[in-house]
Amino acid sequence: MRKSTAVRSWFWTGIAGIVLCTIITAVSLSAFDAYYEGKVYPNVHIDGMAIGGKTPEEVNAYWQNQNIPFAQAQLELKFEQEVATISGAALDLGYDATLSATQAYAVGRSGRFLQDLTTKFFRGKVLLTPYFRWKSDIVSQTIDELASRIDIPVEEALFQFEKGRVTAFRASKEGRAVQKEESLARFEEAVKALPRAPTNYIVINLPVYTIKPTATTDKVNTFGIKELIGRGYSEFTGSIPGRVHNIALAASRLNGILIPPGETFSFNGAVGDISAATGYQSAYIIKEGRTVLGDGGGVCQVSTTLFRAALAAGLPIVERHAHAYRVKYYELAGFKPGLDATVFSPTVDFKIKNDTPAHILIQTKTDTKNQTLTFELYGTHDGRSSEINNHKVWAETSPPPPLYQDDPTLKTGVTKQVDWAAWGAKASFDYRVTRGNEVLQDTTFVSNFRAWQAVYLKGTMP
Repeated sequence: MRKSTAVRSWFWTGIAGIVLCTIITAVSLSAFDAYYEGKVYPNVHIDGMAIGGKTPEEVNAYWQNQNIPFAQAQLELKFEQEVATISGAALDLGYDATLSATQAYAVGRSGRFLQDLTTKFFRGKVLLTPYFRWKSDIVSQTIDELASRIDIPVEEALFQFEKGRVTAFRASKEGRAVQKEESLARFEEAVKALPRAPTNYIVINLPVYTIKPTATTDKVNTFGIKELIGRGYSEFTGSIPGRVHNIALAASRLNGILIPPGETFSFNGAVGDISAATGYQSAYIIKEGRTVLGDGGGVCQVSTTLFRAALAAGLPIVERHAHAYRVKYYELAGFKPGLDATVFSPTVDFKIKNDTPAHILIQTKTDTKNQTLTFELYGTHDGRSSEINNHKVWAETSPPPPLYQDDPTLKTGVTKQVDWAAWGAKASFDYRVTRGNEVLQDTTFVSNFRAWQAVYLKGTMP
């Protein structure tokens, strides 16, 4: 009986203890929760910093303050000369302060008692990472805009050969494209490192990859033509319509011509007859010491431009003649006197030799709107390089006084200029072509330009 009574006593004592502990625990939890009402629980850390006991507003204010320097940040996206800069302010760059405050305050407040109890008292530190955000759409748009200026479409080679002439030609060219996904990844990496960076100006180099053509120039022909070996350029701004027409016509008749290895190319032979019968118009030419209207005026612009292309390609110049006087067109675009070549069939020709291992293709581009002419010579590089050195102009002499001549076909009082003054001078340059230690060409070109007077016709017809 005593034993039974003792057991019951211990039982109720235990029950009382449990109830008391429960009450104490409940009171303690209530007191704990009451203390942290509106505050972050003590075991919460953001980016390694303890923020227990702070209100969400204080957490928000802290990260907002951390964001102040990011508004001054400048992020530069670039590839070679193409650059775009975005400010941190435009990107709304920085930590998401509201999100950090919300996440921190939510720890231990899921509404699930056991889960919240574990989180608050048994889990240990709760480590949160602040979310660093920016307007990714602005970055994507900027990369797209840069790509539109950087990307170059690949060009497949084109080569059509008919009746001894190349009728269609396009050299293959490598393309390039911005790797947009990798660019975004690099931007994100740079942005995430910004909080620890020593400067707020960050340069991000855009990754650009090369696109190889499938059909390269050397694969679409059997003439050994692989690449550009020489280029010549000239301008003819201010030319009369007939001269512009003749330049375009003569250039078109050289376009597509192939010069076999070992062959000497004749300009007159390739262009053919220059007359009204072959489509040429009247324009000014030099004839018998006068500038007069004649068929084919302007063709020397074509021979001059080819001369410059041949020099750039390092080809032997077999025959070249300078003009009798300085022509303004051949000194446009900064060219010095002497880089010209005149032709007058059949006695005055311009000739070059193909001493390269492959055929040479002549390509011409006449821009009548901008009044420019370009010659491109395609073939195979054999390691040669050309140089123009010691370009000199001396012994300049002023033009003689103007000459006035009576013209009974013009009415009295009418004056017409038919020739234009030009300064006389001597000009020379050294042309040297080497391949390794071998000297292929070592020539000095000399020009002796006469001083030229202006000529006017005076009307005498009543």
